[in-house]
Amino acid sequence: MPDTKNWTWVLDRPCPECGFDATTITARDVAGLVRANAAAWPAVLRRADVAQRPDDSTWSPLEYAVHVRDVYRIFLVRLGLMLDEHDPVFPNWDQDETALAERYNEQEPAAVAREIIAAGSALADAFEAIPDAAWSRPGRRSDGAAFTVASFAVYLAHDPTHHLWDVRAAE
Repeated sequence: MPDTKNWTWVLDRPCPECGFDATTITARDVAGLVRANAAAWPAVLRRADVAQRPDDSTWSPLEYAVHVRDVYRIFLVRLGLMLDEHDPVFPNWDQDETALAERYNEQEPAAVAREIIAAGSALADAFEAIPDAAWSRPGRRSDGAAFTVASFAVYLAHDPTHHLWDVRAAE
């Protein structure tokens, strides 16, 4: 089932499911959070049940991992747009359509483990390279949700954190 929630509320209050609290981190913390999160996924991807869905409406651990890899890649592109352009509108990305089209649940777990580390590392490197003056640069999603580079970074941190919680909660 497609997720139609607007998750930007996680910038203002803790997530009641995974416990992520954006008010306790700074944008400069995000690179370390991304690296730590990416490092946790290879163990998940070694699980015997990695491609098994807990129910018909919940992704498998493999699907969550591939999604997180793609989130890292998409956010790297979007971060680049924010740093290179003034107030860009991000191209739309339908995560559910992508999961079907890219056959997330049929991807090779070992390859995904390598790719998630590489994508997380590239994104973390990009966040670490942001000069102080650039954290206030604006950008927008196609639905109109507005971010600064700083709020974009903190917003990003919730998604992979939440999905790691998803797969651990299902263990």
